[in-house]
Amino acid sequence: MSETTMLYRFKSRASPDFVMLEVHARQLFEVIGKTPSPKGVVTVEQIPAAIAALQAAMTTESGNAHNNDNLAVEGHAADAEAQHVGLSQRASPLLHMLKDSLADSKDVTWEV
Repeated sequence: MSETTMLYRFKSRASPDFVMLEVHARQLFEVIGKTPSPKGVVTVEQIPAAIAALQAAMTTESGNAHNNDNLAVEGHAADAEAQHVGLSQRASPLLHMLKDSLADSKDVTWEV
């Protein structure tokens, strides 16, 4: 059985689109309290809570020695650790989109 990798495209009329691998998008959905689905929306009314949740998660991760990611595996080789992409880096595009969308009163949507 082959495993397919889904891509999520995040959109807003206030910001450029961006694409994210499913595994990373699911982590961000969990942080902002959204259920992963083929299509979804963060409404303008929901954006402040989503921003606060992302910022809190990023702050929590910033205290971790593994490039800001509690999910990192102990004992990485130095090269692997240096190249590790943490939550703060993965969440940054969504955080920027949410902030721009809030400023322009636009929803953020996603689709597979």
